[in-house]
Amino acid sequence: MAPTIQSFINSFQNRLEPPVRQHLKNVYGTLMMTGLAASAGVFIDMYTSFQAGILSTIIGAGLMLMLIVTPDNGKNTQLRMGYLLGFGLTSGIGLGPLLEYVSVVDPSIIVTALLGTTLVFVCFSIASMLAERGSWLFLGGTLMTLLTSMSLMTITNMFMQSPFLYKSHLYLGLVLMCGFVLFDTQLIIEKRRMGNKDFVQHALELFIDFIGIFRRLLVILTQKEEQSRCRKRE
Repeated sequence: MAPTIQSFINSFQNRLEPPVRQHLKNVYGTLMMTGLAASAGVFIDMYTSFQAGILSTIIGAGLMLMLIVTPDNGKNTQLRMGYLLGFGLTSGIGLGPLLEYVSVVDPSIIVTALLGTTLVFVCFSIASMLAERGSWLFLGGTLMTLLTSMSLMTITNMFMQSPFLYKSHLYLGLVLMCGFVLFDTQLIIEKRRMGNKDFVQHALELFIDFIGIFRRLLVILTQKEEQSRCRKRE
């Protein structure tokens, strides 16, 4: 076990220069803080009388836009961190209704989905870091095409109400988010090599990927549990 861990560490150090490794520490540290803010948002929605509804989505979109348009000049770091943590908080509040429903079906699904999301996110992140330089960047065009196709699928299904299209959208969305973890991780590394030190926005990008995977796993696991219960009743 020890030689395996040591070889992994050596491979990691050989692939990534010290400035890049430090940048990734900042990114993932900020990502963890955003995750805690999202957890606080979930708590606020589920265990208090505060119900933001669609308002949380609107505020979250505004905070994300403010973060993006505020320049990263070193003086605005705390302000931009505030925007990011606010976005995390509103994202958690937005997840509250879904988590409330899942907890009624089976609370253990939430833990399973969170552990599964973390495992998937970590594995794809490590795979991206240890891959050949830029080897996953080709995914950019494919991912954007798939994202556009899924948007059209959503609009189409608003009229068709097809269960098949809904499930296809759900599973394709999961694949899409996993692809974005690979792509965004390598893109962040390349941006840092080119001098971009904006760890706040990079954490935002990875947080969106993480939440996207988590949300879809929640829905998939909940649907499977409901179908299993229906079969048992029959």
